[in-house]
Amino acid sequence: MSADSSNGAAAHGKPSRTDGELVAAARRGDSQAFDELVDRHAHRLFRLAFRLVSRSADAEDVVQETLMGAFRHLGRFRERSTVKTWLSSILVRQAARCLRKRGRRKVLPLHEAASEVGDRLGGRTGSGPSEQVTRSLDVRQALQALSREHREVVVLREYEGMSYAEISEVLGVPRGTVESRLFRARQHLKVELQGYLP
Repeated sequence: MSADSSNGAAAHGKPSRTDGELVAAARRGDSQAFDELVDRHAHRLFRLAFRLVSRSADAEDVVQETLMGAFRHLGRFRERSTVKTWLSSILVRQAARCLRKRGRRKVLPLHEAASEVGDRLGGRTGSGPSEQVTRSLDVRQALQALSREHREVVVLREYEGMSYAEISEVLGVPRGTVESRLFRARQHLKVELQGYLP
C-alpha cells in the first residue's frame, strides 16, 4: 500500500496512523479512522474546491459530497494510489458537477479574493496590501476565465504541487494530455496577467 505520510504524533503520545492505515481501518468499520482522515484532509480539500468553483458555499458542498463519496466507496480505493490523489480525483469530479449545475457564472466575492495566490505564475507582487488584493483578484479572474479542464491542471500543478503523473491519475487522462492542457493554460494566463510579468 502507498502509505501517505502522517501529520506528526497523535494525541496522547501515540504515533499517527498513515492515511493508508486509516483507510484500511475505516474499511473494517472504524468510524474514528474515517473521522481522522477527514480532519487531516478537509482543509486542503476546501482550498482545492474553492480554487475550482470560486465560491465558499459551493466549495463546502463539494467537500461534503467528496467525503460522502469517499466513505461510500472506501472499497474502491486503489492501494497503488495515495489517499491525497484518490480524494482529489473525487473532488475534481464533484467540482465539475457543481459547475455544470450552476453554468458558467463567474462571481468572485471581494471578501474572498484576497486569500492566498500562488506565486509560481511568476511576476512581481505589489508593495502594499491594496496592490496585493488587486493582484489576487486579477489572478482569480484569470483562473476562472480558463476552461474547466485548463483550470483543473493549473490548480493541481501550481497550487497543489502535484506531479504530472499524479494529475494524470486524478483527472483520468494521459500524461501528454496533462502537459498539453497545462501549456495552453499557462499561455493564456501569461496573456491575461502580462501586467504582472517582469
